[in-house]
Amino acid sequence: MAVAGDVERARQAYARGDWPEAYDIWSEADLAGLLAADLDDFATAAELLGHHDATVVALQQAFRLHEQAGDAPAAVRAAVRLAMSCATHGEPALFSGWSARAQALLPDVGADSTEAGWVAFTRMFAHLTRGEIPQASQQADLATEAGRRNRDPDLVAMGLTGQGRLRLYTDRIPDGLACLDEAMVRVIAGECTPVIAGHVYCTAIEGCQEISDFGRVAEWTAALERWCSAQPGLLLFTGQCALHRGQLFRMHGDWAEALDELELAAQRYVEAGSPDAIGLTSRESGDVLRLRGDLDEADVAYQRAADHGCDPQPGLALLWLARGQDAAALAAVERMLVEDVGAVARCRVLPAAVEVFLASGQVERARSATDELSSLACTEVLAAMAAECSGAVELADDDPAGALPFLRKAGQMWARASAPYDAARTGVLRGRALARLGDVDASRRELEAARDCFRRLGARPAADRVSSLLAPAASPAGLTAREVEVLRLVATGRTNPQIAAGLVLSEKTVARHLSNIFTKLDVRSRTAAAAYAYEHGLM
Repeated sequence: MAVAGDVERARQAYARGDWPEAYDIWSEADLAGLLAADLDDFATAAELLGHHDATVVALQQAFRLHEQAGDAPAAVRAAVRLAMSCATHGEPALFSGWSARAQALLPDVGADSTEAGWVAFTRMFAHLTRGEIPQASQQADLATEAGRRNRDPDLVAMGLTGQGRLRLYTDRIPDGLACLDEAMVRVIAGECTPVIAGHVYCTAIEGCQEISDFGRVAEWTAALERWCSAQPGLLLFTGQCALHRGQLFRMHGDWAEALDELELAAQRYVEAGSPDAIGLTSRESGDVLRLRGDLDEADVAYQRAADHGCDPQPGLALLWLARGQDAAALAAVERMLVEDVGAVARCRVLPAAVEVFLASGQVERARSATDELSSLACTEVLAAMAAECSGAVELADDDPAGALPFLRKAGQMWARASAPYDAARTGVLRGRALARLGDVDASRRELEAARDCFRRLGARPAADRVSSLLAPAASPAGLTAREVEVLRLVATGRTNPQIAAGLVLSEKTVARHLSNIFTKLDVRSRTAAAAYAYEHGLM
């Protein structure tokens, strides 16, 4: 049992942010002998260090003391903290119970109080988990207003964060980002208590990641990393920090580092008692493994994501596409596109849908998805995706000249975003467009640069596809680079529809190329054309 001097040492350790020392001292104390203020602080230290059970015990004792003392405002705050901690650790029944305890005390604190704002925040969270976005938005507004009215920096920051995310979900993206910006300014300025600061950091970064605003993700992840590093022994929020670092590493082409960070994030989530969050790290890992060509490992990662309640799509559809399961990929994106979701979710689905539609030869459906993506492109990364998709659609519609302006724009934006894989993928499309316009030398330069980039990144499938596009400098019989592509596929036994899907062309264009090939080779059948390809080393 700790004595008075030990408790004072715990208070001093807490005041200087030494959570491990404060926790160790308080955890040896008889909780029945601690003041309510000490219990509140002990709960904070325990929560930051990932000791959920100790957090709950301390807050329950604090709640009882506040009730016994007739301090309704403090009792409401303890109940709200208990509710949110239980929600974070996947305990919905306890979240509901403690939310109800907090709400029952509202007549004793007043409708205009700060505590009423915190209860509104728990209501917002409850509505959000049920998908009731309008009701959740109303409660977020009430929470923020109460925080501003009562000058509670924690409530203002949390309310703004809730407003920001909900505005993103209701397609008011500029307004949502403005709310998140204000919340983050308050946190970075040190106005909020530690647990609230961590929640704002992670919630705001996650929202920006969902709309591919990687500028804000990078800026705020760096700030979160500094904040975490300044607190010895901190566990809570370090999983999210590693997750966001992994996402940035993936975009910047550092895939080995990305997988390491994602594995670290999963470990931290387990240690912090938040295993459900492993689903997101698994989905992110699956995306990286798929790009590297480790399809079986990617499949396992996507299944692990699904097992933890995280939808592995659209990455899983692209995995099926890579395995030649075109029908499964098409069915998946068709299902996702008819679901009633907001702009945030559709921004994630639409680029994959365009890729799958083009691979299936459905150019007009790809164009429709591209037009929608362009209308939602509120960040430079989304604008780059939209421009790349526009170029791919024009190329598939046999308009290489019309494709090039989109592809040049996409390349410039990917370069500014330091996204080498995406820049190389756009370079492949430019190379194909230039080849079809007869600019063979420029085409080879684009394709070789893209292939070299893919090899550096470890993107084996993409590098192999580009190698197949690089026809010999002097193709026999005067065949163009595109005609060599078609001939190679004919020699493997592909039908015209399959060739059209594989090269993202119309069947009419494939038939025209095949007619030119027969004429140049002076053959009359696909079998004879295939034999020519093998005899002349084109395979």
